[in-house]
Amino acid sequence: MNSLIPQAIAHFQGGNLPACEALLKKALQLNPDYFDAHHILGVVYVHQSKRPLAVESFRKAVDISPDNSFARFNLATVLAESGNDFDALPHFSQAVKLAPSDQDTWVNYGRSLANLGRWSEALDCYGNALKINPNHAEALSNQGIMLSELGRNEEALSCFQKALAVNPSLPSAWSNKGNALKNLKRYEEALADYDRAIHLSPAYADTWSNKGNALGNLRRYDEALAHYDRAIHLEPDNADAWFNKAYTLGSMKRYDHAMAHYDRAIQLDPDNASAWYNKGNLLGNLNRYDEALVYYNQAFQLNPDHDFLYGDRLSAKRSICDWSDAESEFAEFANKLKTDKNVSTPFTVLSICDDPWLQRKAAESYAKNFPANPALGAIAKRPLREKIRVGYFSKDFNNHATAFLTAELFEIHDRSKFEVIALSFGPDASDNMRSRLSLAFDRFIDVRDKSDMEIAQLSRELEIDIAVDLQGYQTEHRTGIFAHRAAPVQVNYLAYPGTMGVDFMDYLIADGILIPPESLLHYSEKIAYLPNSYQANDRQRTISERSFSRVEFGLPEDAFVFCCFNSLYKITPATFDSWMKILGEVKGSVLWLFEGNSIAVNNLKKQAERSGISAERLIFAKFMDLPDHLARHRLADLFLDTHPYNAHTTASDALWAGLPVLSCLGKSFASRVAASLLNAVHLPELITHTQEDYEQLAIQLAKQPTKLAELKRKLANNRLTTPLFDTPLYCKHLEAAYTAMIDRSQADLPPDHILCS
Repeated sequence: MNSLIPQAIAHFQGGNLPACEALLKKALQLNPDYFDAHHILGVVYVHQSKRPLAVESFRKAVDISPDNSFARFNLATVLAESGNDFDALPHFSQAVKLAPSDQDTWVNYGRSLANLGRWSEALDCYGNALKINPNHAEALSNQGIMLSELGRNEEALSCFQKALAVNPSLPSAWSNKGNALKNLKRYEEALADYDRAIHLSPAYADTWSNKGNALGNLRRYDEALAHYDRAIHLEPDNADAWFNKAYTLGSMKRYDHAMAHYDRAIQLDPDNASAWYNKGNLLGNLNRYDEALVYYNQAFQLNPDHDFLYGDRLSAKRSICDWSDAESEFAEFANKLKTDKNVSTPFTVLSICDDPWLQRKAAESYAKNFPANPALGAIAKRPLREKIRVGYFSKDFNNHATAFLTAELFEIHDRSKFEVIALSFGPDASDNMRSRLSLAFDRFIDVRDKSDMEIAQLSRELEIDIAVDLQGYQTEHRTGIFAHRAAPVQVNYLAYPGTMGVDFMDYLIADGILIPPESLLHYSEKIAYLPNSYQANDRQRTISERSFSRVEFGLPEDAFVFCCFNSLYKITPATFDSWMKILGEVKGSVLWLFEGNSIAVNNLKKQAERSGISAERLIFAKFMDLPDHLARHRLADLFLDTHPYNAHTTASDALWAGLPVLSCLGKSFASRVAASLLNAVHLPELITHTQEDYEQLAIQLAKQPTKLAELKRKLANNRLTTPLFDTPLYCKHLEAAYTAMIDRSQADLPPDHILCS
């Protein structure tokens, strides 16, 4: 029998695996407990790609000799190669105990841990391998991958550089170095490394796909699509390539094509929560919230801790006024926000939670995705010019609420002291507001095809003194522009009613109502306090001369008409409950709401019925052009505000049209905006401080027409005589704030709170 093993080995070395296998089986017939025969037979099966048989043979070898490190290592390796990393772990653990100086065992052990997402443990394994051999290229490269997974991309870069110094022909190291650079938003450098990887291994689909991601982040979308197509050609079943191409198509607003590609990614990898989640986002962008929820729910089943899923799922439910389990979900939402996880995008938090501490925490968690980027270096100090150059950055220089508020401000900036430049990263609109705004600025520059760094670089070349972010964390924001430091002074203004939680945004424009002194700790920016309201307004907003009748909108002729034209996602169960109490006390009254979507309408009607209010008392208004929309406000009697996300532009619209707005003062910026506007139009009597007072005042005004008529007369008299709609006065105060910011910057003083008068 002893001669059979040497003969088998000779056949193995000669490449005659069937003969080798036959001799080993014969040896095992003679002695079923022959360790060498089982072990070598396992090796033969590996070479024959018969992994299940190899596992069986190595298991028998381990059973016979449990302290043999080679058998343990081989069993663990074959289990891992068969996709059974979890089963491999105890054998790798035992193998490294038996042979602690075997670097390859540590590397393979780390690989299995990495496959299971146990990155910190994997990192330790690679570290042990490198203690044995500091020049182990694969261990260095794998260590870099783990560091990247843990968000330690700078350390990862060092690992990849060391790996490439040992073996510059290692394509995976070049590719992974590119990934680390991409994670650090150093996209141009990443492209060069991907090219090196492709040169060394042109058939590796993942490198083509990852390079496509870097190109997409540079907004070179067509090139990105070509790279994804190359990856898919090389590997048609590469789910990541289909996913990445879908994401880029979505960024290009080619939604139908994007959804088809997400479908393919899901078909190839149905357990990929990100694919389900991203398709949900696309459907949400199309206002197909009920369909979005199907995808969010599936993503939630697969990974309830997926970044931002909890908030986006809750937001979709809010958009269709689906309040099932709302109380428990809101409570869980608040608890989750207290962690350092990416629970929700900050904008969603504003409409659910009136806690400025939690809002800042959510903003700071989200801001980790946009770290300050020093790639462009510091901005050299420039001598003070005769004119302060202000750059306004937005995607909404078109028929949008932000533009409706600010158009006149841009037109009347004091051109003897200020030069104003628009940097538009939104669509190339051809509507009336775009035409007006293109003339309102000294320069109007379309930058939508440029990357964040390119826009920041352009801003520096234009020598902009103050970069004003008119987007904040609103949809399709470009926070990365400001992370690159687009100007010496950077300002969060108007569109986003809260803190951005970043150290590169120097100031936030506000007023004393919005941010009282005790709330300053909840804002990362220094506050530039305007003396009246923070909100700009356009006195040129035209109110149509059309005389509408209530019948045209399905409103009863003689009923008291409460209205709220806020987006429906702002309606919370508590707010709606207050409204139903009000309707219950004011007989025959109706509530006039913005229509939004049909599912939300049906849900609100059902909720009204559950509250004992006939669904017929809820009437829904369709979209109209702004002049006509402003005119139809005359048909309502009282605007009821939402909480915690107040009416902002919609409150100004109502007041401009002569309709009183009733609001309840909250704690956060977003929940104090209507109070700011009412204070600036000298109607503080419409600001309440509790939900009960809000309900009682609404009922009182509905039942005391004389009192309401007096408020309407006061509003009519105040409209053009108080600060809210005094755009020149507002512009003067804002320019004073800008001047104070520049004065501090020029004096090499850090940003500080500013009081304008």
